[in-house]
Amino acid sequence: MADKTIKVLLVDDHQVVRRGLRTFLEVQDDIEVVGEASDGAGGVAEAEALRPDVILMDVKMPGTDGIEALRRLRELDHPARVLVVTSFTEQRTVVPALRAGASGYVYKDIDPDALAGAIRSVHAGHVLLQPEVAGALLAQEDTGGGTGRGSTLTEREREVLGLIADGRSNREIARALVLSEKTVKTHVSNILMKLDLSDRTQAALWAVRHGAAG
Repeated sequence: MADKTIKVLLVDDHQVVRRGLRTFLEVQDDIEVVGEASDGAGGVAEAEALRPDVILMDVKMPGTDGIEALRRLRELDHPARVLVVTSFTEQRTVVPALRAGASGYVYKDIDPDALAGAIRSVHAGHVLLQPEVAGALLAQEDTGGGTGRGSTLTEREREVLGLIADGRSNREIARALVLSEKTVKTHVSNILMKLDLSDRTQAALWAVRHGAAG
């Protein structure tokens, strides 16, 4: 069972928040809090040292904030999935966090059990957005357009995109569609290029926003 434990790192500038999260998460059988940090820079350093599976990160912190920390983690090609847990609901905060590489975005008033579920979902490779966050993203797409790029995708690329949104790896996609992994990698590259996206998380988010997810 130990090899299935989800290792979590807490990054928040408020000690009371970190303590509350730790107290709740420590009673979960499949979640282990392996460390804490009070700002983004510390979070990146702890992530490198502790190699967590999931990082719970606030956005607004003194010094290095969550957005910058997300960018640094992506530059380091760090494998941890980042779930933003914050009290900031503005669209101008949500969108940059997701673009910087967050795998999910929830608010601090989330029900504790729902938070545990969010951690498990993000760890499994899914993109997790609270309804209010998804609404903010959809509002941005409505004002900025963006759906037109999807019309350039082939039917096979749409199938691959839907499986990416389900959190499937290239190997799993290849198995599901009876393709070689090399062919799947080519499809993924084409999807990112056509949609002007930089990684699989952004592709999954695009699929969620535009109804292309399975």
